[in-house]
Amino acid sequence: MIHSEKPRIGITLGDLNGIGPEVIIKTLADSRLLNLMTPVVYGSAKVLSFYRKLLNLEDFNYSQVKQKGQFFAKTINVVNCWEEVIDINPGHASRQTAQAALISLKKAVEEVKEGLIEGFVTGPIDKNTIHGTDFPFHGHTEYLTQEFNAGESLMMMVSDNLRVGLVTEHVSVKEIPTYITKERVELKIRLLELSLKKDFLINKPKIAVLGLNPHAGDSGLLGREEIEVISPVIADLKTKGKLIFGPFAADGFFAAGIHHHYDAVLAMYHDQGLVAFKTLAFETGVNFTAGLPFVRTSPDHGTAYAIAGKNQANESSFRSAMYLACDLIKNRTMQTVEN
Repeated sequence: MIHSEKPRIGITLGDLNGIGPEVIIKTLADSRLLNLMTPVVYGSAKVLSFYRKLLNLEDFNYSQVKQKGQFFAKTINVVNCWEEVIDINPGHASRQTAQAALISLKKAVEEVKEGLIEGFVTGPIDKNTIHGTDFPFHGHTEYLTQEFNAGESLMMMVSDNLRVGLVTEHVSVKEIPTYITKERVELKIRLLELSLKKDFLINKPKIAVLGLNPHAGDSGLLGREEIEVISPVIADLKTKGKLIFGPFAADGFFAAGIHHHYDAVLAMYHDQGLVAFKTLAFETGVNFTAGLPFVRTSPDHGTAYAIAGKNQANESSFRSAMYLACDLIKNRTMQTVEN
Protein backbone atom coordinates (compact mmCIF):
# COMPACT_ATOMS: atom_id res chain seq x y z
CA MET A 1 0.00 0.00 0.00
CA ILE A 2 1.31 3.41 -1.02
CA HIS A 3 0.87 6.00 1.70
CA SER A 4 1.52 9.24 -0.12
CA GLU A 5 1.37 12.57 1.65
CA LYS A 6 -1.80 13.34 -0.28
CA PRO A 7 -4.12 10.33 -0.52
CA ARG A 8 -4.73 8.89 -3.95
CA ILE A 9 -8.50 8.53 -4.12
CA GLY A 10 -10.24 6.65 -6.90
CA ILE A 11 -13.59 7.74 -8.34
CA THR A 12 -15.97 5.52 -10.28
CA LEU A 13 -18.29 7.23 -12.77
CA GLY A 14 -21.44 5.34 -11.83
CA ASP A 15 -24.16 4.99 -14.45
CA LEU A 16 -23.19 7.20 -17.40
CA ASN A 17 -26.80 8.26 -18.00
CA GLY A 18 -27.26 9.42 -14.41
CA ILE A 19 -25.93 12.46 -12.58
CA GLY A 20 -22.68 10.74 -11.53
CA PRO A 21 -20.46 12.30 -14.22
CA GLU A 22 -22.01 15.71 -13.63
CA VAL A 23 -21.46 15.79 -9.85
CA ILE A 24 -17.94 14.39 -10.33
CA ILE A 25 -17.02 17.14 -12.77
CA LYS A 26 -18.54 19.84 -10.59
CA THR A 27 -16.74 18.51 -7.52
CA LEU A 28 -13.34 18.19 -9.18
CA ALA A 29 -13.65 21.58 -10.89
CA ASP A 30 -12.85 23.12 -7.49
CA SER A 31 -9.05 23.18 -7.63
CA ARG A 32 -8.78 23.50 -3.83
CA LEU A 33 -9.51 19.79 -3.61
CA LEU A 34 -6.21 19.08 -5.37
CA ASN A 35 -4.36 20.57 -2.42
CA LEU A 36 -5.61 17.72 -0.23
CA MET A 37 -5.72 14.66 -2.47
CA THR A 38 -4.86 13.19 -5.85
CA PRO A 39 -8.10 12.15 -7.61
CA VAL A 40 -8.11 9.23 -10.04
CA VAL A 41 -11.25 8.85 -12.16
CA TYR A 42 -11.98 5.36 -13.47
CA GLY A 43 -14.09 5.48 -16.61
CA SER A 44 -13.55 7.31 -19.86
CA ALA A 45 -12.17 10.67 -20.94
CA LYS A 46 -14.76 10.60 -23.75
CA VAL A 47 -17.58 10.50 -21.22
CA LEU A 48 -16.11 13.37 -19.24
CA SER A 49 -15.63 15.35 -22.44
CA PHE A 50 -19.26 14.70 -23.42
CA TYR A 51 -20.59 16.06 -20.15
CA ARG A 52 -18.11 18.90 -20.02
CA LYS A 53 -19.48 20.19 -23.34
CA LEU A 54 -23.12 19.38 -22.56
CA LEU A 55 -23.01 21.25 -19.25
CA ASN A 56 -20.76 24.04 -20.54
CA LEU A 57 -18.11 23.32 -17.92
CA GLU A 58 -15.11 24.02 -20.13
CA ASP A 59 -12.84 25.00 -17.23
CA PHE A 60 -12.70 21.36 -16.14
CA ASN A 61 -9.35 19.83 -17.20
CA TYR A 62 -7.72 16.46 -16.63
CA SER A 63 -4.78 14.25 -17.60
CA GLN A 64 -5.20 10.78 -19.08
CA VAL A 65 -3.14 8.04 -17.41
CA LYS A 66 -0.72 6.49 -19.89
CA GLN A 67 0.97 3.94 -17.63
CA LYS A 68 -0.68 1.89 -14.92
CA GLY A 69 -0.36 3.58 -11.55
CA GLN A 70 1.40 6.65 -12.91
CA PHE A 71 -0.74 9.35 -11.33
CA PHE A 72 0.28 12.98 -11.13
CA ALA A 73 -0.30 15.31 -8.19
CA LYS A 74 -2.08 18.63 -8.59
CA THR A 75 -4.15 17.27 -11.47
CA ILE A 76 -7.19 15.09 -12.17
CA ASN A 77 -6.06 11.70 -13.43
CA VAL A 78 -8.35 9.72 -15.74
CA VAL A 79 -7.94 5.97 -16.28
CA ASN A 80 -9.65 4.89 -19.51
CA CYS A 81 -11.39 1.60 -18.75
CA TRP A 82 -12.77 0.95 -22.24
CA GLU A 83 -12.04 2.04 -25.79
CA GLU A 84 -15.37 1.50 -27.54
CA VAL A 85 -17.85 4.33 -28.01
CA ILE A 86 -20.83 4.12 -25.66
CA ASP A 87 -24.11 5.84 -26.48
CA ILE A 88 -24.88 8.33 -23.72
CA ASN A 89 -28.50 9.33 -23.31
CA PRO A 90 -28.85 11.27 -20.04
CA GLY A 91 -31.90 10.38 -18.01
CA HIS A 92 -32.55 6.97 -19.57
CA ALA A 93 -31.80 3.56 -18.09
CA SER A 94 -29.46 1.48 -20.24
CA ARG A 95 -27.81 -1.92 -19.91
CA GLN A 96 -24.79 -0.62 -21.81
CA THR A 97 -24.14 2.31 -19.47
CA ALA A 98 -24.77 0.05 -16.47
CA GLN A 99 -22.10 -2.35 -17.73
CA ALA A 100 -19.72 0.57 -18.17
CA ALA A 101 -20.37 1.52 -14.55
CA LEU A 102 -19.48 -2.03 -13.52
CA ILE A 103 -16.26 -1.96 -15.55
CA SER A 104 -15.33 1.31 -13.85
CA LEU A 105 -16.04 -0.16 -10.43
CA LYS A 106 -14.08 -3.35 -11.06
CA LYS A 107 -11.05 -1.38 -12.24
CA ALA A 108 -11.06 0.74 -9.09
CA VAL A 109 -11.34 -2.39 -6.95
CA GLU A 110 -8.44 -3.96 -8.85
CA GLU A 111 -6.17 -0.96 -8.31
CA VAL A 112 -7.03 -0.45 -4.66
CA LYS A 113 -6.15 -4.12 -4.08
CA GLU A 114 -2.82 -3.48 -5.80
CA GLY A 115 -2.13 -0.50 -3.56
CA LEU A 116 -2.20 2.04 -6.39
CA ILE A 117 -4.95 4.03 -4.68
CA GLU A 118 -5.80 4.19 -0.98
CA GLY A 119 -9.57 4.31 -1.22
CA PHE A 120 -12.34 5.26 -3.60
CA VAL A 121 -15.63 7.10 -4.00
CA THR A 122 -18.34 5.41 -6.04
CA GLY A 123 -20.74 7.20 -8.35
CA PRO A 124 -24.41 6.13 -8.20
CA ILE A 125 -25.45 3.03 -10.13
CA ASP A 126 -28.84 1.88 -11.41
CA LYS A 127 -29.48 -1.27 -9.38
CA ASN A 128 -32.01 -2.59 -11.91
CA THR A 129 -29.90 -2.33 -15.06
CA ILE A 130 -26.60 -3.36 -13.47
CA HIS A 131 -28.07 -6.43 -11.81
CA GLY A 132 -27.22 -9.67 -13.59
CA THR A 133 -24.87 -12.63 -13.65
CA ASP A 134 -21.83 -10.33 -13.44
CA PHE A 135 -23.36 -8.38 -10.57
CA PRO A 136 -25.89 -10.47 -8.59
CA PHE A 137 -25.99 -7.94 -5.76
CA HIS A 138 -28.44 -5.37 -4.43
CA GLY A 139 -25.82 -2.61 -4.39
CA HIS A 140 -22.21 -1.55 -3.89
CA THR A 141 -22.11 -2.57 -0.23
CA GLU A 142 -22.87 -6.24 -0.80
CA TYR A 143 -20.55 -6.45 -3.80
CA LEU A 144 -17.60 -4.87 -2.03
CA THR A 145 -18.10 -6.96 1.10
CA GLN A 146 -17.71 -10.11 -0.99
CA GLU A 147 -14.97 -8.71 -3.22
CA PHE A 148 -12.75 -7.88 -0.24
CA ASN A 149 -13.62 -11.10 1.64
CA ALA A 150 -14.75 -8.96 4.55
CA GLY A 151 -17.22 -11.56 5.83
CA GLU A 152 -19.48 -8.76 6.98
CA SER A 153 -19.55 -4.99 6.64
CA LEU A 154 -21.65 -2.11 7.90
CA MET A 155 -23.49 0.46 5.85
CA MET A 156 -23.04 3.76 7.66
CA MET A 157 -24.47 7.14 6.75
CA VAL A 158 -22.26 10.03 7.84
CA SER A 159 -22.63 13.79 8.06
CA ASP A 160 -20.92 16.40 10.22
CA ASN A 161 -22.78 15.58 13.43
CA LEU A 162 -24.68 12.40 12.62
CA ARG A 163 -23.65 8.78 12.01
CA VAL A 164 -26.25 6.09 11.38
CA GLY A 165 -25.39 2.40 10.91
CA LEU A 166 -27.77 -0.32 9.71
CA VAL A 167 -28.34 -3.87 10.94
CA THR A 168 -30.06 -4.78 7.66
CA GLU A 169 -29.53 -3.01 4.36
CA HIS A 170 -31.15 -3.84 1.03
CA VAL A 171 -33.70 -6.45 2.07
CA SER A 172 -37.48 -6.40 1.72
CA VAL A 173 -39.51 -5.23 4.70
CA LYS A 174 -41.19 -8.62 5.19
CA GLU A 175 -37.77 -10.27 5.55
CA ILE A 176 -36.33 -7.84 8.09
CA PRO A 177 -37.39 -9.73 11.27
CA THR A 178 -35.57 -12.87 10.11
CA TYR A 179 -32.32 -10.89 10.12
CA ILE A 180 -32.78 -9.47 13.60
CA THR A 181 -30.84 -12.09 15.56
CA LYS A 182 -28.62 -11.71 18.60
CA GLU A 183 -25.59 -12.65 16.54
CA ARG A 184 -26.27 -10.12 13.79
CA VAL A 185 -27.19 -7.25 16.10
CA GLU A 186 -24.07 -7.81 18.20
CA LEU A 187 -21.89 -8.06 15.10
CA LYS A 188 -23.21 -4.78 13.70
CA ILE A 189 -22.73 -3.02 17.04
CA ARG A 190 -19.15 -4.27 17.20
CA LEU A 191 -18.45 -3.18 13.60
CA LEU A 192 -19.89 0.24 14.35
CA GLU A 193 -17.84 0.62 17.53
CA LEU A 194 -14.65 -0.53 15.78
CA SER A 195 -15.18 1.93 12.93
CA LEU A 196 -15.81 4.81 15.33
CA LYS A 197 -12.47 4.03 16.96
CA LYS A 198 -10.46 3.24 13.84
CA ASP A 199 -11.94 5.62 11.28
CA PHE A 200 -13.22 8.49 13.41
CA LEU A 201 -10.66 8.28 16.24
CA ILE A 202 -13.27 8.17 19.02
CA ASN A 203 -11.63 6.28 21.88
CA LYS A 204 -14.77 5.36 23.85
CA PRO A 205 -17.74 5.48 21.47
CA LYS A 206 -21.24 6.00 22.82
CA ILE A 207 -23.81 4.21 20.66
CA ALA A 208 -27.63 4.37 20.64
CA VAL A 209 -29.56 1.34 19.36
CA LEU A 210 -33.08 1.70 17.95
CA GLY A 211 -35.83 -0.84 18.43
CA LEU A 212 -37.39 -2.76 15.56
CA ASN A 213 -41.08 -2.34 16.38
CA PRO A 214 -43.24 0.76 16.97
CA HIS A 215 -42.58 2.22 20.43
CA ALA A 216 -39.70 -0.26 20.75
CA GLY A 217 -42.22 -3.06 21.12
CA ASP A 218 -44.25 -1.42 23.93
CA SER A 219 -43.06 -3.99 26.49
CA GLY A 220 -43.89 -6.85 24.15
CA LEU A 221 -47.34 -5.67 23.12
CA LEU A 222 -46.18 -4.74 19.60
CA GLY A 223 -43.42 -7.31 19.15
CA ARG A 224 -40.87 -9.19 21.21
CA GLU A 225 -37.62 -8.58 19.30
CA GLU A 226 -36.64 -5.83 21.74
CA ILE A 227 -37.15 -8.11 24.75
CA GLU A 228 -35.77 -11.33 23.32
CA VAL A 229 -33.00 -10.08 21.01
CA ILE A 230 -31.95 -6.44 21.18
CA SER A 231 -32.06 -5.73 24.93
CA PRO A 232 -30.09 -8.88 25.90
CA VAL A 233 -27.34 -7.96 23.43
CA ILE A 234 -27.12 -4.43 24.81
CA ALA A 235 -27.08 -5.70 28.41
CA ASP A 236 -24.31 -8.20 27.62
CA LEU A 237 -22.14 -5.57 25.92
CA LYS A 238 -22.62 -3.19 28.85
CA THR A 239 -21.19 -5.80 31.21
CA LYS A 240 -18.09 -5.73 29.00
CA GLY A 241 -17.66 -2.00 29.45
CA LYS A 242 -19.25 -0.90 26.17
CA LEU A 243 -21.26 2.33 26.09
CA ILE A 244 -24.29 0.90 24.29
CA PHE A 245 -27.79 2.21 25.07
CA GLY A 246 -31.36 1.42 24.05
CA PRO A 247 -33.41 0.10 22.47
CA PHE A 248 -35.00 3.46 21.75
CA ALA A 249 -38.35 4.00 20.06
CA ALA A 250 -37.42 5.15 16.56
CA ASP A 251 -40.38 7.44 15.84
CA GLY A 252 -39.39 10.32 18.11
CA PHE A 253 -35.68 9.61 18.55
CA PHE A 254 -34.33 11.99 15.92
CA ALA A 255 -37.11 14.58 16.21
CA ALA A 256 -36.35 14.97 19.90
CA GLY A 257 -32.66 15.45 19.16
CA ILE A 258 -31.61 12.44 21.24
CA HIS A 259 -29.06 11.50 18.57
CA HIS A 260 -26.98 14.52 19.55
CA HIS A 261 -26.01 12.72 22.78
CA TYR A 262 -24.39 9.79 20.96
CA ASP A 263 -21.45 9.24 18.64
CA ALA A 264 -23.56 7.01 16.40
CA VAL A 265 -26.96 5.40 16.06
CA LEU A 266 -27.67 1.81 14.97
CA ALA A 267 -30.97 1.40 13.12
CA MET A 268 -32.57 -1.98 12.51
CA TYR A 269 -33.41 -1.48 8.84
CA HIS A 270 -32.78 0.74 5.83
CA ASP A 271 -35.67 3.21 5.90
CA GLN A 272 -35.73 3.46 9.68
CA GLY A 273 -32.28 4.99 9.59
CA LEU A 274 -32.15 6.63 6.18
CA VAL A 275 -35.45 8.53 6.23
CA ALA A 276 -34.27 10.40 9.30
CA PHE A 277 -30.73 10.77 8.02
CA LYS A 278 -31.68 12.15 4.63
CA THR A 279 -34.17 14.52 6.21
CA LEU A 280 -31.46 15.95 8.42
CA ALA A 281 -28.45 15.79 6.07
CA PHE A 282 -29.51 15.12 2.48
CA GLU A 283 -27.20 17.54 0.67
CA THR A 284 -24.10 16.73 2.70
CA GLY A 285 -24.69 13.12 3.71
CA VAL A 286 -22.24 10.37 2.75
CA ASN A 287 -22.58 6.59 2.54
CA PHE A 288 -19.53 4.88 4.09
CA THR A 289 -18.93 1.12 4.06
CA ALA A 290 -17.33 0.30 7.41
CA GLY A 291 -15.52 -2.98 7.94
CA LEU A 292 -13.64 -3.08 4.63
CA PRO A 293 -9.82 -3.09 4.43
CA PHE A 294 -10.00 0.04 2.26
CA VAL A 295 -12.04 3.22 2.51
CA ARG A 296 -15.11 3.43 0.30
CA THR A 297 -17.60 6.29 0.37
CA SER A 298 -20.36 7.48 -1.93
CA PRO A 299 -22.94 10.28 -2.12
CA ASP A 300 -26.25 9.56 -0.41
CA HIS A 301 -28.29 9.92 -3.62
CA GLY A 302 -28.98 7.76 -6.65
CA THR A 303 -28.74 8.26 -10.41
CA ALA A 304 -31.48 10.95 -10.38
CA TYR A 305 -32.39 10.31 -14.02
CA ALA A 306 -35.06 13.03 -13.91
CA ILE A 307 -32.41 15.78 -13.79
CA ALA A 308 -29.49 14.04 -15.52
CA GLY A 309 -27.82 16.15 -18.19
CA LYS A 310 -29.73 19.30 -17.22
CA ASN A 311 -27.04 20.97 -15.12
CA GLN A 312 -29.33 20.80 -12.09
CA ALA A 313 -27.51 18.23 -9.95
CA ASN A 314 -26.13 19.39 -6.61
CA GLU A 315 -22.60 18.10 -6.05
CA SER A 316 -22.52 18.78 -2.27
CA SER A 317 -22.95 15.15 -1.25
CA PHE A 318 -20.29 13.93 -3.68
CA ARG A 319 -17.89 16.62 -2.48
CA SER A 320 -18.55 15.53 1.11
CA ALA A 321 -17.86 11.92 0.09
CA MET A 322 -14.49 12.97 -1.32
CA TYR A 323 -13.50 14.89 1.80
CA LEU A 324 -14.68 12.10 4.12
CA ALA A 325 -12.67 9.52 2.17
CA CYS A 326 -9.61 11.74 2.49
CA ASP A 327 -10.12 12.17 6.25
CA LEU A 328 -10.70 8.47 6.89
CA ILE A 329 -7.62 7.45 4.90
CA LYS A 330 -5.51 9.91 6.90
CA ASN A 331 -6.99 8.65 10.17
CA ARG A 332 -6.17 5.05 9.28
CA THR A 333 -2.68 6.00 8.13
CA MET A 334 -2.11 7.90 11.37
CA GLN A 335 -3.03 4.83 13.40
CA THR A 336 -0.76 2.62 11.27
CA VAL A 337 2.18 4.97 11.89
CA GLU A 338 1.47 5.17 15.63
CA ASN A 339 1.23 1.40 15.94
